[in-house]
Amino acid sequence: MANKSEVKTVKGYSIPGEGSSVLISAITVVALFVLWWAATHLGWIKDLFLPTPERIYNAFISAMKGDIQGGKALPEHLTWSLIRVFSAFFLAVLTAVPVGILMGVSRTMRGIFDPPIEFYRPLPPLAYLPLIVIWFGIDETAKIILIYLACFAPLAMAARAGVKSVTIEQINAAYSMGASKAQVVWHVIVPAALPEILTGMRIAIGFGWTTLVAAEMVAATEGLGQMVLNASNFLRTDIVIMGIIVIGVVAYLFDLLMRKVESMLVPWKGRA
Repeated sequence: MANKSEVKTVKGYSIPGEGSSVLISAITVVALFVLWWAATHLGWIKDLFLPTPERIYNAFISAMKGDIQGGKALPEHLTWSLIRVFSAFFLAVLTAVPVGILMGVSRTMRGIFDPPIEFYRPLPPLAYLPLIVIWFGIDETAKIILIYLACFAPLAMAARAGVKSVTIEQINAAYSMGASKAQVVWHVIVPAALPEILTGMRIAIGFGWTTLVAAEMVAATEGLGQMVLNASNFLRTDIVIMGIIVIGVVAYLFDLLMRKVESMLVPWKGRA
C-alpha cells in the first residue's frame, strides 16, 4: 500500500501526498501565531482591532463559565449551533443526493431541477433571508431552512457530477448480467458517484457553517453566530475572534472526520 507522504508523478508532474504537507502546515500555523503575538504585544495593531492571544484565551474561559453578554455559556451556544447546522445538513443529504443522482440519470429530472438550483445557488443567504422570515416566521424552522438551502445546491451538483464518472461499459456490463434499471443505479451509479458525493458533503458543511451567522440573526438568543453578533454590538473583539475560532475549529474537525469516512468508503480514490 502506498504511503500518503510519498510523491506521485502523473504525466511529468510531481503530486505530493497529504502527509508531506503536515510539517509545512504546522510551521505556518506557528509562524502566524508568533506574528499575531508580536503584532499585539509590540503595539503594531490596536487592541480594539486585534486583541492579544491571552485576551482571546480569557474570553474563552469567560464564555465557558457564561460570564459574557446574555449570560449563556459557550457549550450551550455550541450545542444550539450544532443542532441547527447538522439538522439542516443531514436533511440536505437525504434530499439533495437523490435529486442530484436523478439529474444525472434523467434528462427530464435535469430539466426540472437544474433551473431553480442554478438560479439560487450563486445568491448569498442574506439575499433571501427576509423572504424566508416572511414565509416561515422567526422560529427555528427559518434558521434550519436557510442553512438547508446553503447545503442543498453543492450536494446536488456534486451528486450529479459523480454520476458522470460512470462509464458506459460499467452500465452495459450490469445490464448484460440481468440487472434492472434500479439495480444499476444502486449498485453501479451510486458507488461510482460516492467520491464526488463525499466531496460535496465536505463543501456543503462548509457552506452550512458560513451561513450560521446569517441564520442566527433571526431572533436567536443562543448559538455561536448570535454570540458573535451580540459581542460585536458591545465592541468585544476578543469574544468575536474567539467565536470565529470556535466555529472554524468545529468545521475543521468535521472536515477531518469526513476525510476519514472518505478513506474508509472509497479507499481507491486518488490511487493510480
